[in-house]
Amino acid sequence: MEDKSDTTKGPAAHPFLHMLTTLPQSLPLGTKMASYLWVLSLGLLFMVSGARGAAPRKPIDVPFGRNYVPTWAFDHIKSYNGGSEIQLVLDKYTGTGFQSKGSYLFGHFSMQIKMVPGDSAGTVTAFYLSSQNSEHDEIDFEFLGNRSGQPYILQTNVFTGGKGDREQRIYLWFDPTKAFHSYSVLWNTFLILFLVDDVPIRVFKNSKDLGVKFPFDQPMKIYSSLWNADDWATRGGLEKTDWSKAPFVASYKSFHVDGCEASVEAKFCATQGKRWWDQREFQDLDSLQYRRLAWVRQKYTIYNYCTDRVRYPTMSPECKRDRDA
Repeated sequence: MEDKSDTTKGPAAHPFLHMLTTLPQSLPLGTKMASYLWVLSLGLLFMVSGARGAAPRKPIDVPFGRNYVPTWAFDHIKSYNGGSEIQLVLDKYTGTGFQSKGSYLFGHFSMQIKMVPGDSAGTVTAFYLSSQNSEHDEIDFEFLGNRSGQPYILQTNVFTGGKGDREQRIYLWFDPTKAFHSYSVLWNTFLILFLVDDVPIRVFKNSKDLGVKFPFDQPMKIYSSLWNADDWATRGGLEKTDWSKAPFVASYKSFHVDGCEASVEAKFCATQGKRWWDQREFQDLDSLQYRRLAWVRQKYTIYNYCTDRVRYPTMSPECKRDRDA
C-alpha cells in the first residue's frame, strides 16, 4: 500500500515541530506539556549550536531486491511499487522475515518502517544485524507492540562475543504506526550508534581496553522479521496477541546498505580506513548529537541496564564511557 503522507509540508517538514505533533496521545497531559517545553528548548538549542559535523550520510532509497531476500513464509511478504515497498504479514499461522544478500563488516544500515497499527500487543517487529559464528555478535532494534492507544516500546540490545543482556528501552516521541520513520545503525571500529530519524538514541563504544568485547572481526547479515512473542513482548507476557485483529502488517521501504561486504570467513575489511564511516569525525558523537542523546535519555528512556542495580549490582564498565550513568 502506498503511503500518501506528505512529509515535505506542514509540521513534519521540521523535525522539532514533528515531535510536537506526534507525541503519543495516551501520555498524561503533564508529561506531554513537559515534552513540548523540552522539544521547543531543544529546537532552539539546535538552531544555535553550529555545524553538525558527524551526522551520517543521507541513506539512499533502493528497492528491496537489491540488498535483501525473503527467508521464510514467502507468501507473507507482499511487494509494491516495483519492490520499492514491502509489507510483512503476521497471522495465527506464521510470521515472516528477510535477510541481506551480503555479510558486512562495519558500515551504515538504514530502513524506513511503519509499524503494525492498532492493537499490536504480543507482536515484535525486529531490525537487526547478526553474526553466524558461535561467539555471537548482534545489534538489535526490537519494536514491542502494545494494546490500542498505548505507545510502542523500542528495545535495543548489543551482543558481543556471545554476551548480551544490555537492553535499553525507550518510548518514541511520535506514533510509529502513522508514517514511515528511519531506523539506522552506524557501526565502525570505534562505536555502534543507533539512530531514529537521525536522532541518536544509543551509543555503544569500543571498550576493549576495559575488558568489554566489541564486534570487529565477525561479518554480520542484516535481518528483519515480524513475529508473535506474546510470551514476553508486552508487559512481560501478560498481554497476549488478539488473533481476531490479525493479520498484523508492518510496512518497509528505503533498503539502504552502505557497508564493507565480506564473506562469512573474512576477519577484516579490505577498505578499512577508506570509507566515510571510518573517518575521524565518526569516532565519537559531536556536541549536538550528545545533546540529542541526553534529551532521549532524560525524557523517553524507561529502562537502562546500566542503572539496573537489581539485575546488575556492579555496573558494566562501558556504561560510563557511553555516558549512560
